[in-house]
Amino acid sequence: MAGYGLATFCVAYGMAVATPGPGVAAVLAQGLGRGSAGAAPFIAGFVIGDLIWFAAAALGLGALAQSAHGVFMAVKYAGAAYLLYLAYRLWTSRALPVPEAGVARGAESALDLFLGSLTLTLGNPKPMIFFLALLPTVVPLESLTLAGGLEVAAAIAVILPAILGAYVVLAARARRWLRDARAVRLLNRGSGTLMAAAAVTVAVR
Repeated sequence: MAGYGLATFCVAYGMAVATPGPGVAAVLAQGLGRGSAGAAPFIAGFVIGDLIWFAAAALGLGALAQSAHGVFMAVKYAGAAYLLYLAYRLWTSRALPVPEAGVARGAESALDLFLGSLTLTLGNPKPMIFFLALLPTVVPLESLTLAGGLEVAAAIAVILPAILGAYVVLAARARRWLRDARAVRLLNRGSGTLMAAAAVTVAVR
């Protein structure tokens, strides 16, 4: 793949990832509610989800994905429901002061977090529109070679964690300012509300 084409994709994809949406809202809620704990599997779900959408676009499955409306809707609502579950866990979690947080919070397992972000990505119209509608205008999929596809996949695997990781770091640093249980409780519930809002946004789009 030509260097110019790859650079164009990187810029377009980076802007798409950084643009606020359900995914960014979920990442901020996770970072505010849990700090950096669980960030790796949570972000990994977004990466795998985007790679699945890219593979669908590269293999010419865009029409099939758009025609499989029932499957898409099922995944979409499953992702929204899982986000609501994560929101509930944030809302009802113990209000431990920040120095103690992350030690024994009864948080979700790495698999829970991974599945939550994966289903969110697969059911979120934003990545679907980018990969199935906008990507072909940036990357010539009809002439994309295996090496070019691997380059794009590698770019996704680097750009998405870097941007979402930056959101997590900012949210975790904001969280460290809290030193009493009441403030942590308010933050947990605010994060849960943000997560629930992301779920509703996915469900109604």
